[in-house]
Amino acid sequence: MSEAGTAVTGTVAVAPRWYAHRFNRAGVYRVATAVASALPRPVRLRVAAALAGVAGRRFPAERAVVRRNLARILPGAPARELDALVAAVFRHFAICFADLITANRRADIGALVAGIEGMGGLEKAARAGRGLVVLTAHLGNWELAGRMLARDGARPMHIVVAAEADPAVERFLRGGAAPVRFVTRTAPTASLSLLSALRRGEIVAMQGDRALGTRGDVLQPFFGAPAPFPLGPFVLARAAGAPVVPAFCLLDADRRYRIVVGMPSLVEPGGEAAALGRWVAVLEVMVRRHPSQWFNFYDRWSPPA
Repeated sequence: MSEAGTAVTGTVAVAPRWYAHRFNRAGVYRVATAVASALPRPVRLRVAAALAGVAGRRFPAERAVVRRNLARILPGAPARELDALVAAVFRHFAICFADLITANRRADIGALVAGIEGMGGLEKAARAGRGLVVLTAHLGNWELAGRMLARDGARPMHIVVAAEADPAVERFLRGGAAPVRFVTRTAPTASLSLLSALRRGEIVAMQGDRALGTRGDVLQPFFGAPAPFPLGPFVLARAAGAPVVPAFCLLDADRRYRIVVGMPSLVEPGGEAAALGRWVAVLEVMVRRHPSQWFNFYDRWSPPA
């Protein structure tokens, strides 16, 4: 999958691709889903892990970038540990992807989740009736987390996504019946619709670990070096008076998922940058704990212009 934002060069708006590859095609997704769905989950995950080992060798540039990212996250880690972690990043990504495409429209995805930590704080914040901005990252199975948090249907959930380069991939991943509403970030009225949803007391879920290539990006210290992060989620939360809630969906050793929900916090007027700093601090802790589940296949500190 690819991430895209909007940057301005002169008077021409362009959409930088943070990462894209030739396999990001609907036909590949359909074949992968058909094969994976025909296998019991234990077998499916073993096959996914084996394919990840092959992919790690076929994508040397991505492997090198992942290794550099890990070296920054874990300074001083021996070479053998970094090599093992690189292999684990590809393996965990394949497992999460296999679960996502097979559970994409199923109602029984709860069987994949071992538990949810911190749900009480989220429910308490929701009772205030201001809506919630749930902020996550490319850590673990983030899209599965949105479906899990929305499955009770008590509050509508809107998940903000980047437009896929191939519209057929977009339809495959996010079409059909689902307990969530996907909102493309580049839609002209996206901000207004999200603000209205929050004011109705609904939930908006967003990614907060990749810069968008716009003037809304702000540099923040991240593992000892400045990295750009989007300020937009905090501007939206402040405008709606909605708390920001960090949430992550992590793969455990038994290959089930655990959703970790952080403490809600309000964004004070003029406090958007401070709120961003708090989020980046939380993200840094979670990435350090689970480095092999942070799926960024480009230099996060020097993203494409």
